[in-house]
Amino acid sequence: MEQIGLFLNVSRETSDEDLITLAKQADDLGYHSFWTGESWGRDAFTILTMVACHTENLRLGTGIVTTYSRTPALIAQTVASLDILSKGRAILGLGSSGKVVVEGWHGVPFDSPVSRTKEYIEIIRKAFSGNRVEHQGEFYKMERFRMISLPVQKKVPIYMASLGPKNLELTGENADGCLPIWVNRERFPEIREQISIGAAKSGRKASDVTIAPYIFCYTSDGPNDMAHGEQLLRAHLAYYVGGMGTFYFNSVSRAGFNAEAKAIKNAWESGNREQAARSVSDRMLDSIVVLGEPQKCRDQISEFRKVGVDLPIINFPHGTDLITMGRTISALAPKEDSLIQASV
Repeated sequence: MEQIGLFLNVSRETSDEDLITLAKQADDLGYHSFWTGESWGRDAFTILTMVACHTENLRLGTGIVTTYSRTPALIAQTVASLDILSKGRAILGLGSSGKVVVEGWHGVPFDSPVSRTKEYIEIIRKAFSGNRVEHQGEFYKMERFRMISLPVQKKVPIYMASLGPKNLELTGENADGCLPIWVNRERFPEIREQISIGAAKSGRKASDVTIAPYIFCYTSDGPNDMAHGEQLLRAHLAYYVGGMGTFYFNSVSRAGFNAEAKAIKNAWESGNREQAARSVSDRMLDSIVVLGEPQKCRDQISEFRKVGVDLPIINFPHGTDLITMGRTISALAPKEDSLIQASV
């Protein structure tokens, strides 16, 4: 059965009851995993613990927590606790985030993100082994740390948020999965190739690393609703390209959308959010997101799989209502009976 994941942004005003309902729906329909991250809302681990208590099979992923917000010892203990509570369902999704978040929110220097992440993962792996951690590294110096309560899983999967060449190489060398976002379909073979460079350093194959991108999806209910979904998707993509620093701007530019990226950023910086959204071209939208009636959305997910995506993680643009979320979860579920539910 082809695997698919679900991401929910818990920074929105979504009730616990609604989050649990959507998570249970995904669990019942055979979804692989439930992911959430940390931004302006609640922390990821509390939400994942709540979801763990109301589901049976969904794996529980942090997507992502930043390497600057917690020490590696604390993150190892926290992930182990989630794994124990969920009976072996935890996935650790890590990322460096960016200077605005790390220095502005956490008040620590944003230094050497790739090297720091590599050391961070090394320490966590040591801790999960149950052996004493004696570590004298560039960023962390630790003595006499040993975890008493170990994870249920012999190897807790570690995924990295990576898009740039250095991070993708590090992912191939040290991680179990890759969590890119806002990636056009044409770029996934390149991502796999960059992962393979790092994988070779560890004596692995690129196929040993799961490519699990966040794909923004909107399953529509008629032409008017499709127009609304398109508007939400354009606005959300414009927010990332125009308002989230240079990282996504550069990524989209490298993908062949340089003219669109410049137009989006110029409009955004001038305060014209509507023009920024209109600057998202049809070609960008068709290549990056999933939009349309249920069968079209399923076909688009299949196109992502054909170019190398192993685990699509569906996500929703800001402003998506609960009915649409539920409809999209049903439409894209891996079980055969989801096709019937999607049409109800």
